[in-house]
Amino acid sequence: MSDLLTRTSVPSPRRAAAWQPELRHDWTRDEVADLIALPFPELIWRAQTAHRAWFDPTRVQISTLLSIKTGGCPEDCAYCPQSARHEQGVKAEKLMAVEAVLKEARAAKAAGAGRFCMGAAWRSPRERDLDSVCTMIEGVKALGLETCVTLGMLDAHQSRRLRDAGLDYYNHNLDTSPEYYGEIITTRTYQERLDTLENVRNAGINVCCGGIVGMGEDESDRAGLIATLASLPHHPESVPINLLVRVAGTPLAEAEAVDPLTFVRVIAAARITMPASHVRLAAGREQMSDETHALAFLAGANSIFCGDKLLTTPNPAEHRDRKLLAALGMTPMMAAQ
Repeated sequence: MSDLLTRTSVPSPRRAAAWQPELRHDWTRDEVADLIALPFPELIWRAQTAHRAWFDPTRVQISTLLSIKTGGCPEDCAYCPQSARHEQGVKAEKLMAVEAVLKEARAAKAAGAGRFCMGAAWRSPRERDLDSVCTMIEGVKALGLETCVTLGMLDAHQSRRLRDAGLDYYNHNLDTSPEYYGEIITTRTYQERLDTLENVRNAGINVCCGGIVGMGEDESDRAGLIATLASLPHHPESVPINLLVRVAGTPLAEAEAVDPLTFVRVIAAARITMPASHVRLAAGREQMSDETHALAFLAGANSIFCGDKLLTTPNPAEHRDRKLLAALGMTPMMAAQ
Protein backbone atom coordinates (compact mmCIF):
# COMPACT_ATOMS: atom_id res chain seq x y z
CA MET A 1 0.00 0.00 0.00
CA SER A 2 2.82 2.41 0.78
CA ASP A 3 4.32 1.80 -2.67
CA LEU A 4 0.97 2.58 -4.30
CA LEU A 5 0.67 5.84 -2.41
CA THR A 6 4.21 6.75 -3.39
CA ARG A 7 3.56 6.14 -7.09
CA THR A 8 0.18 7.88 -7.24
CA SER A 9 0.05 11.67 -7.49
CA VAL A 10 -2.89 12.85 -5.40
CA PRO A 11 -3.68 16.59 -5.52
CA SER A 12 -3.33 18.28 -2.16
CA PRO A 13 -6.36 20.23 -0.85
CA ARG A 14 -4.37 23.46 -1.15
CA ARG A 15 -3.56 22.90 -4.85
CA ALA A 16 -7.08 21.71 -5.66
CA ALA A 17 -8.63 24.75 -4.01
CA ALA A 18 -6.59 27.02 -6.29
CA TRP A 19 -8.05 25.56 -9.48
CA GLN A 20 -10.67 27.69 -11.25
CA PRO A 21 -12.62 26.96 -14.46
CA GLU A 22 -11.54 28.86 -17.56
CA LEU A 23 -13.30 29.59 -20.83
CA ARG A 24 -10.51 28.64 -23.23
CA HIS A 25 -10.27 27.77 -26.92
CA ASP A 26 -6.75 26.36 -27.01
CA TRP A 27 -7.07 22.98 -25.31
CA THR A 28 -4.56 20.34 -26.41
CA ARG A 29 -5.10 16.60 -26.61
CA ASP A 30 -2.50 16.04 -23.89
CA GLU A 31 -4.20 18.51 -21.55
CA VAL A 32 -7.56 16.82 -22.01
CA ALA A 33 -6.00 13.38 -21.58
CA ASP A 34 -4.52 14.56 -18.28
CA LEU A 35 -7.96 15.76 -17.19
CA ILE A 36 -9.62 12.46 -18.04
CA ALA A 37 -6.92 10.59 -16.10
CA LEU A 38 -7.32 12.63 -12.89
CA PRO A 39 -8.30 10.77 -9.72
CA PHE A 40 -12.07 10.48 -9.92
CA PRO A 41 -12.89 12.69 -6.89
CA GLU A 42 -10.67 15.48 -8.25
CA LEU A 43 -12.15 15.16 -11.74
CA ILE A 44 -15.73 15.36 -10.47
CA TRP A 45 -14.88 18.29 -8.19
CA ARG A 46 -13.45 20.24 -11.11
CA ALA A 47 -16.44 19.37 -13.29
CA GLN A 48 -18.84 20.47 -10.55
CA THR A 49 -16.90 23.71 -10.07
CA ALA A 50 -17.09 24.47 -13.79
CA HIS A 51 -20.76 23.49 -13.96
CA ARG A 52 -21.81 25.68 -11.04
CA ALA A 53 -19.94 28.67 -12.47
CA TRP A 54 -22.35 28.73 -15.42
CA PHE A 55 -25.47 26.71 -14.55
CA ASP A 56 -27.83 25.68 -11.80
CA PRO A 57 -26.74 22.04 -11.22
CA THR A 58 -30.31 21.01 -10.34
CA ARG A 59 -31.73 21.98 -13.75
CA VAL A 60 -31.68 19.84 -16.88
CA GLN A 61 -32.57 20.90 -20.41
CA ILE A 62 -35.02 18.55 -22.13
CA SER A 63 -35.05 17.97 -25.89
CA THR A 64 -36.99 15.61 -28.14
CA LEU A 65 -35.52 14.19 -31.34
CA LEU A 66 -37.71 13.03 -34.22
CA SER A 67 -36.54 11.27 -37.38
CA ILE A 68 -38.34 13.19 -40.14
CA LYS A 69 -36.69 11.20 -42.93
CA THR A 70 -35.47 7.72 -42.00
CA GLY A 71 -33.08 5.31 -43.75
CA GLY A 72 -31.48 5.16 -47.17
CA CYS A 73 -28.51 7.37 -46.27
CA PRO A 74 -25.62 7.05 -48.78
CA GLU A 75 -22.97 7.58 -46.08
CA ASP A 76 -21.09 4.62 -44.55
CA CYS A 77 -20.92 5.67 -40.87
CA ALA A 78 -20.00 2.40 -39.15
CA TYR A 79 -22.34 2.98 -36.19
CA CYS A 80 -25.48 3.96 -38.10
CA PRO A 81 -28.33 1.57 -39.03
CA GLN A 82 -29.70 4.19 -41.44
CA SER A 83 -26.81 3.69 -43.86
CA ALA A 84 -27.87 2.06 -47.12
CA ARG A 85 -24.44 0.41 -47.23
CA HIS A 86 -24.98 -1.85 -44.20
CA GLU A 87 -26.74 -5.19 -43.92
CA GLN A 88 -30.14 -5.09 -42.26
CA GLY A 89 -30.25 -1.34 -42.68
CA VAL A 90 -33.35 0.63 -41.79
CA LYS A 91 -35.79 0.77 -44.69
CA ALA A 92 -35.75 4.09 -46.52
CA GLU A 93 -38.78 6.27 -45.94
CA LYS A 94 -39.98 9.54 -47.44
CA LEU A 95 -39.78 12.89 -45.69
CA MET A 96 -42.62 13.23 -43.18
CA ALA A 97 -45.50 15.58 -43.89
CA VAL A 98 -45.33 18.94 -42.14
CA GLU A 99 -48.51 18.45 -40.11
CA ALA A 100 -47.34 15.02 -38.90
CA VAL A 101 -44.15 16.63 -37.61
CA LEU A 102 -46.08 19.42 -35.87
CA LYS A 103 -48.29 16.84 -34.18
CA GLU A 104 -45.16 15.23 -32.72
CA ALA A 105 -43.87 18.64 -31.66
CA ARG A 106 -47.07 19.41 -29.77
CA ALA A 107 -46.79 16.09 -27.94
CA ALA A 108 -43.14 16.81 -27.08
CA LYS A 109 -44.05 20.21 -25.63
CA ALA A 110 -46.84 18.64 -23.57
CA ALA A 111 -44.27 16.17 -22.20
CA GLY A 112 -42.01 18.99 -21.02
CA ALA A 113 -39.55 19.40 -23.90
CA GLY A 114 -38.14 22.87 -24.46
CA ARG A 115 -36.40 22.04 -27.73
CA PHE A 116 -37.64 19.99 -30.67
CA CYS A 117 -34.98 18.42 -32.86
CA MET A 118 -35.57 16.98 -36.34
CA GLY A 119 -33.19 14.60 -38.08
CA ALA A 120 -33.07 13.52 -41.71
CA ALA A 121 -30.85 10.74 -43.11
CA TRP A 122 -29.30 12.73 -45.94
CA ARG A 123 -25.77 13.40 -47.09
CA SER A 124 -26.99 16.93 -47.81
CA PRO A 125 -30.54 18.27 -48.30
CA ARG A 126 -31.98 19.04 -51.73
CA GLU A 127 -33.65 22.40 -52.27
CA ARG A 128 -37.19 21.01 -52.45
CA ASP A 129 -36.63 19.10 -49.22
CA LEU A 130 -35.22 22.21 -47.61
CA ASP A 131 -38.47 24.02 -48.47
CA SER A 132 -40.43 21.51 -46.37
CA VAL A 133 -37.93 21.57 -43.52
CA CYS A 134 -38.11 25.36 -43.36
CA THR A 135 -41.90 25.14 -43.10
CA MET A 136 -41.48 22.63 -40.25
CA ILE A 137 -39.09 24.96 -38.44
CA GLU A 138 -41.52 27.85 -38.73
CA GLY A 139 -44.36 25.69 -37.40
CA VAL A 140 -42.38 24.35 -34.44
CA LYS A 141 -41.21 27.87 -33.56
CA ALA A 142 -44.83 29.03 -33.57
CA LEU A 143 -45.52 26.44 -30.85
CA GLY A 144 -43.02 28.16 -28.57
CA LEU A 145 -40.31 25.51 -28.85
CA GLU A 146 -36.66 25.94 -29.71
CA THR A 147 -35.77 24.28 -33.01
CA CYS A 148 -32.85 22.09 -34.02
CA VAL A 149 -32.26 20.09 -37.19
CA THR A 150 -29.60 17.71 -38.45
CA LEU A 151 -29.66 17.25 -42.21
CA GLY A 152 -26.09 16.34 -43.15
CA MET A 153 -23.66 18.73 -44.80
CA LEU A 154 -24.70 22.32 -45.50
CA ASP A 155 -23.27 25.03 -47.70
CA ALA A 156 -23.45 28.73 -46.85
CA HIS A 157 -26.66 29.30 -48.83
CA GLN A 158 -28.49 26.41 -47.16
CA SER A 159 -27.36 27.62 -43.75
CA ARG A 160 -28.78 31.08 -44.41
CA ARG A 161 -32.09 29.59 -45.56
CA LEU A 162 -32.43 27.70 -42.29
CA ARG A 163 -31.52 30.82 -40.33
CA ASP A 164 -34.16 32.84 -42.16
CA ALA A 165 -36.75 30.18 -41.26
CA GLY A 166 -35.91 30.79 -37.60
CA LEU A 167 -33.69 27.79 -36.84
CA ASP A 168 -32.10 27.99 -33.39
CA TYR A 169 -29.62 25.08 -33.49
CA TYR A 170 -27.94 22.92 -36.11
CA ASN A 171 -26.53 19.52 -35.13
CA HIS A 172 -23.52 18.14 -36.93
CA ASN A 173 -21.33 15.84 -34.85
CA LEU A 174 -17.60 15.27 -35.31
CA ASP A 175 -18.11 11.73 -33.95
CA THR A 176 -14.52 11.06 -32.89
CA SER A 177 -10.97 12.38 -33.08
CA PRO A 178 -9.47 13.49 -36.41
CA GLU A 179 -7.00 10.61 -36.22
CA TYR A 180 -9.60 7.86 -35.68
CA TYR A 181 -12.27 9.29 -37.97
CA GLY A 182 -11.19 7.30 -41.04
CA GLU A 183 -11.85 4.06 -39.16
CA ILE A 184 -15.52 5.04 -38.79
CA ILE A 185 -16.45 7.01 -41.93
CA THR A 186 -14.96 7.15 -45.44
CA THR A 187 -17.70 8.91 -47.43
CA ARG A 188 -17.08 12.39 -46.05
CA THR A 189 -14.00 13.96 -44.57
CA TYR A 190 -13.41 15.49 -41.17
CA GLN A 191 -12.76 18.82 -42.87
CA GLU A 192 -16.15 18.67 -44.58
CA ARG A 193 -17.73 18.35 -41.13
CA LEU A 194 -15.76 21.35 -39.90
CA ASP A 195 -16.78 23.31 -43.01
CA THR A 196 -20.46 22.68 -42.27
CA LEU A 197 -19.96 23.89 -38.70
CA GLU A 198 -18.32 27.05 -40.03
CA ASN A 199 -21.16 27.67 -42.50
CA VAL A 200 -23.74 27.26 -39.75
CA ARG A 201 -21.85 29.51 -37.33
CA ASN A 202 -21.35 32.19 -39.99
CA ALA A 203 -25.10 32.19 -40.66
CA GLY A 204 -25.74 33.02 -37.01
CA ILE A 205 -27.18 29.64 -35.99
CA ASN A 206 -26.22 28.02 -32.68
CA VAL A 207 -24.12 24.87 -33.02
CA CYS A 208 -24.88 21.45 -31.55
CA CYS A 209 -21.82 19.23 -31.96
CA GLY A 210 -20.39 16.27 -30.07
CA GLY A 211 -19.36 12.69 -30.59
CA ILE A 212 -19.68 9.02 -29.73
CA VAL A 213 -17.89 6.96 -27.09
CA GLY A 214 -17.44 3.21 -27.56
CA MET A 215 -16.56 2.82 -31.26
CA GLY A 216 -13.23 1.11 -30.58
CA GLU A 217 -11.37 4.35 -30.03
CA ASP A 218 -8.72 4.60 -27.31
CA GLU A 219 -8.35 7.10 -24.48
CA SER A 220 -6.21 9.36 -26.64
CA ASP A 221 -8.97 9.53 -29.28
CA ARG A 222 -11.55 10.48 -26.66
CA ALA A 223 -9.26 13.25 -25.52
CA GLY A 224 -8.71 14.25 -29.15
CA LEU A 225 -12.45 14.61 -29.76
CA ILE A 226 -12.97 16.80 -26.69
CA ALA A 227 -9.87 18.87 -27.48
CA THR A 228 -11.09 19.48 -31.04
CA LEU A 229 -14.53 20.60 -29.85
CA ALA A 230 -13.07 22.78 -27.09
CA SER A 231 -10.61 24.43 -29.50
CA LEU A 232 -13.22 25.61 -31.99
CA PRO A 233 -13.34 29.44 -32.24
CA HIS A 234 -16.72 29.27 -30.52
CA HIS A 235 -17.64 26.32 -28.35
CA PRO A 236 -20.77 24.48 -29.47
CA GLU A 237 -23.74 25.70 -27.46
CA SER A 238 -24.82 22.06 -27.09
CA VAL A 239 -22.39 19.13 -26.84
CA PRO A 240 -24.11 15.73 -27.18
CA ILE A 241 -22.01 12.86 -25.87
CA ASN A 242 -23.37 9.58 -27.23
CA LEU A 243 -22.67 6.10 -25.91
CA LEU A 244 -22.55 3.72 -28.87
CA VAL A 245 -25.73 1.73 -29.40
CA ARG A 246 -24.53 -1.51 -30.97
CA VAL A 247 -27.02 -2.31 -33.74
CA ALA A 248 -27.10 -5.64 -35.57
CA GLY A 249 -26.04 -5.34 -39.19
CA THR A 250 -23.65 -2.43 -38.62
CA PRO A 251 -19.85 -2.83 -38.60
CA LEU A 252 -19.77 -1.88 -34.90
CA ALA A 253 -22.40 -4.39 -33.80
CA GLU A 254 -19.78 -6.35 -31.83
CA ALA A 255 -17.80 -3.40 -30.48
CA GLU A 256 -16.54 -3.82 -26.93
CA ALA A 257 -18.72 -2.07 -24.36
CA VAL A 258 -17.29 0.94 -22.52
CA ASP A 259 -17.52 0.86 -18.75
CA PRO A 260 -19.67 3.57 -17.11
CA LEU A 261 -16.80 5.33 -15.32
CA THR A 262 -14.91 5.76 -18.59
CA PHE A 263 -18.01 7.36 -20.12
CA VAL A 264 -18.51 9.64 -17.12
CA ARG A 265 -14.89 10.78 -17.35
CA VAL A 266 -15.52 11.96 -20.93
CA ILE A 267 -18.62 13.87 -19.74
CA ALA A 268 -16.53 15.56 -17.05
CA ALA A 269 -13.84 16.53 -19.56
CA ALA A 270 -16.46 18.07 -21.84
CA ARG A 271 -17.87 20.08 -18.92
CA ILE A 272 -14.49 21.34 -17.74
CA THR A 273 -13.26 22.35 -21.21
CA MET A 274 -16.59 23.81 -22.40
CA PRO A 275 -18.10 25.15 -19.16
CA ALA A 276 -20.70 27.42 -20.75
CA SER A 277 -22.14 24.73 -23.06
CA HIS A 278 -25.01 22.37 -22.46
CA VAL A 279 -23.50 18.88 -22.23
CA ARG A 280 -26.11 16.36 -23.34
CA LEU A 281 -26.54 12.69 -22.58
CA ALA A 282 -27.69 11.54 -26.00
CA ALA A 283 -27.78 8.03 -27.52
CA GLY A 284 -27.20 5.03 -25.29
CA ARG A 285 -29.15 6.14 -22.23
CA GLU A 286 -31.46 3.14 -22.45
CA GLN A 287 -28.54 0.91 -21.47
CA MET A 288 -27.38 3.18 -18.63
CA SER A 289 -28.37 2.51 -15.03
CA ASP A 290 -29.86 5.20 -12.82
CA GLU A 291 -26.53 5.29 -11.00
CA THR A 292 -24.65 6.02 -14.24
CA HIS A 293 -27.11 8.80 -15.03
CA ALA A 294 -26.57 10.27 -11.57
CA LEU A 295 -22.77 10.20 -11.96
CA ALA A 296 -23.05 11.80 -15.39
CA PHE A 297 -25.14 14.64 -13.94
CA LEU A 298 -22.55 15.06 -11.18
CA ALA A 299 -19.89 15.21 -13.91
CA GLY A 300 -21.67 18.14 -15.53
CA ALA A 301 -24.25 16.73 -17.95
CA ASN A 302 -27.27 19.03 -17.95
CA SER A 303 -29.30 18.04 -20.99
CA ILE A 304 -31.06 14.87 -22.15
CA PHE A 305 -33.30 13.66 -24.96
CA CYS A 306 -36.71 12.48 -23.83
CA GLY A 307 -39.07 10.18 -25.72
CA ASP A 308 -39.17 6.42 -26.29
CA LYS A 309 -37.04 6.54 -29.46
CA LEU A 310 -33.92 8.45 -30.50
CA LEU A 311 -34.11 8.44 -34.31
CA THR A 312 -34.12 4.63 -34.73
CA THR A 313 -32.71 3.41 -31.39
CA PRO A 314 -34.42 2.97 -28.00
CA ASN A 315 -34.46 5.73 -25.39
CA PRO A 316 -35.70 5.57 -21.76
CA ALA A 317 -39.45 5.84 -21.34
CA GLU A 318 -40.73 9.21 -20.20
CA HIS A 319 -41.92 7.86 -16.85
CA ARG A 320 -38.44 6.50 -16.10
CA ASP A 321 -36.85 9.90 -16.73
CA ARG A 322 -39.45 11.66 -14.59
CA LYS A 323 -38.89 9.21 -11.74
CA LEU A 324 -35.12 9.56 -11.97
CA LEU A 325 -35.11 13.36 -12.04
CA ALA A 326 -37.50 13.44 -9.11
CA ALA A 327 -35.28 11.07 -7.12
CA LEU A 328 -32.28 13.33 -7.81
CA GLY A 329 -34.16 16.52 -6.97
CA MET A 330 -33.62 17.84 -10.50
CA THR A 331 -36.13 19.78 -12.58
CA PRO A 332 -36.44 20.53 -16.31
CA MET A 333 -35.45 23.80 -17.89
CA MET A 334 -38.42 25.00 -19.86
CA ALA A 335 -36.06 26.48 -22.45
CA ALA A 336 -32.31 26.39 -22.94
CA GLN A 337 -30.36 29.20 -21.34
